[in-house]
Amino acid sequence: MPESKFYPSLDLQETLHPNRVVSLWRLMRGFRLLYIAAIVGVGMAAVSKTLTYLLLRYLVDQVLGRQQFDFSFYLIGLAFIGLAAFEGSFTFLSGRWAARAAEGITLRLRNYLFDHLQRLPVSYHDRSQTGELIQRCTSDVDALRRFFSEQALGVGRIFLLIGINLLALFSLNVKLALLIMAFMPLAIALSLFFFKKIEVAYQSHQEQEGVLSTTLQENLSGVRVVKAFARQQFEMDKFEKESWEQYRRGRRLVLMHSFYWPMNEFLCLFQMLLITCVGSLMVIDGTLTLGTYMAFIGLSIWIIFPMQGIGRLIVQMSTGIVSYQRVADIIKAEQETLESNQSLPDTPLVVEREQKELRGFKNMSGQNGDELYRNRTISKPIRLSSDLYPTKLRYETELRNARTNQQNLTNIRGELRFEQVSFEYEGAEAVLHDISFSVKPGEMVALLGPTGSGKSSLVNLLPRFYDYTSGQIWLDGQPLNSYPLRQLRQQIGIVEQEPFLFSRTIRENIGYGVDHAVSDIEIEGVAKAAAIHEVILSFPNGYATLIGEKGVTLSGGQKQRLAIARTLLKSPKILIFDDAVSAVDTETERLIQLALEKLRRGRTTFIIAHRIQTIRQADKILVLDKGRIVQQGNHVELIEQEGIYRQIYHLQAQIEEESRE
Repeated sequence: MPESKFYPSLDLQETLHPNRVVSLWRLMRGFRLLYIAAIVGVGMAAVSKTLTYLLLRYLVDQVLGRQQFDFSFYLIGLAFIGLAAFEGSFTFLSGRWAARAAEGITLRLRNYLFDHLQRLPVSYHDRSQTGELIQRCTSDVDALRRFFSEQALGVGRIFLLIGINLLALFSLNVKLALLIMAFMPLAIALSLFFFKKIEVAYQSHQEQEGVLSTTLQENLSGVRVVKAFARQQFEMDKFEKESWEQYRRGRRLVLMHSFYWPMNEFLCLFQMLLITCVGSLMVIDGTLTLGTYMAFIGLSIWIIFPMQGIGRLIVQMSTGIVSYQRVADIIKAEQETLESNQSLPDTPLVVEREQKELRGFKNMSGQNGDELYRNRTISKPIRLSSDLYPTKLRYETELRNARTNQQNLTNIRGELRFEQVSFEYEGAEAVLHDISFSVKPGEMVALLGPTGSGKSSLVNLLPRFYDYTSGQIWLDGQPLNSYPLRQLRQQIGIVEQEPFLFSRTIRENIGYGVDHAVSDIEIEGVAKAAAIHEVILSFPNGYATLIGEKGVTLSGGQKQRLAIARTLLKSPKILIFDDAVSAVDTETERLIQLALEKLRRGRTTFIIAHRIQTIRQADKILVLDKGRIVQQGNHVELIEQEGIYRQIYHLQAQIEEESRE
């Protein structure tokens, strides 16, 4: 995650600790002084509050009681105004400082989570529900914002109020002060008991809210399928079931609150009544002055009801702590390996001396070390110190690797060799078994086989969306996993079976795959190559046409051709077409094939297809079945062999012949 002028840089994985309070304290790094200043501010406001009641005691006993309305009377009035202004000022400043700290912490947390999710491996997203991740990055992060801006500060304010006012009460009357303290253990025990109960209930409620969000997200994403199969009632029943479960868990949470608050309220009011009665009797007996009684009642109110408030805040803080744990579950997930099996930290903290050392380094394009990092030619600096604070990071090691890898990837030829490669998804059976074949630079390799034979799994190993379980893949004579992921994926272009388009203009979608400015000529060139240029010009706004979510304003074939244009603009060394021509008509497929014939020259190309007509020109055809290569060769060789390929060929030829009749 890049540094920001709005918050100090921090790798949030360093904040993780078995004790969640310690983790939250580490999460505040860079904002602690501001937050401590906010707590000091509420402390000053509490002192002002206490002094106000002590001044009231003096006014009643020494001034009003003796009916001395001299200059001191007016001076005391000004003192009341001054104390009120003092208290109000520090209350305002403490709230402002706490809000700035809380917003800064949550801003950094939100940005880190978004960046972190993008860097997590595909396997993590495979086993995670989208709605649940959205819930954690929005609702749970907002709960943490409230924790820092309101709840934690409120607890600090209450403890200061209780501590300062207790000292004042003991200075006024020890007996009454001890009477107030006698109820404190009971109030705290009651709060802690409900804190544990509500923490569990809230976690259950949040988990179900994530399930509900996932159900809603899936329904909205698949609304066309729902309508096509007229399954609205089925979806409604499913949503009502999850919504009822959310209601049930929410009701349980509310019932716990409804039990807690009356008990807490009764305890506080009973305590207040007892103090008032005892204090009144002491005033009648003459053992307590009226001014002391009034000050004592006022200070008691700011102990008893804050004590009630601390119970409320402790209960509410449980929601923030639960939300932090849910967010921490994302943070603790390991990011994809970036450089030689070493996961690099996300937020660089580079000392000035090391930056100076890098300014002398120039790469092949004349960029120095800082420029390489800013332009993301290298991913980020690596950690050399294991100390938690301060973390010292340096560029030298990755720069050294970047020089070699940059040259390797710039001069990549696309020669690939699979040696007894096997692969299995996490917690599942193997989907590829002992895959071995070689590809020369610039060759076109076609993958053919029934659904579930492992075609997509095989090509997904090339950009390392998944790492193979055993065996080895070699790229230009080097192990595939020795290349940095970022640079490797920049050299691989992929057109998915179901392409994803962003809610942006057509021009922006085509140019999405490159990180530099591109001209209209380049955009139109790849659009023509993908046989989509004329279609784009038919729209009123041409290339400025805004595409709806997931490209719903385009047909399936148009979306695939747009995705092909996006990939071609990237000009990768290796092309992967995952059944990318399945949704186009015969004429469009012919145009795309002609364009690919020109563009694939000098590029290693993998094509997954179900129609032999699409792949018969391939240099090598791999026929897969149940995760194994059962046949390989070119079209002429395979058509002469007994096996799946010839069966598919004759079957498709028969279908085409019947369709012509």
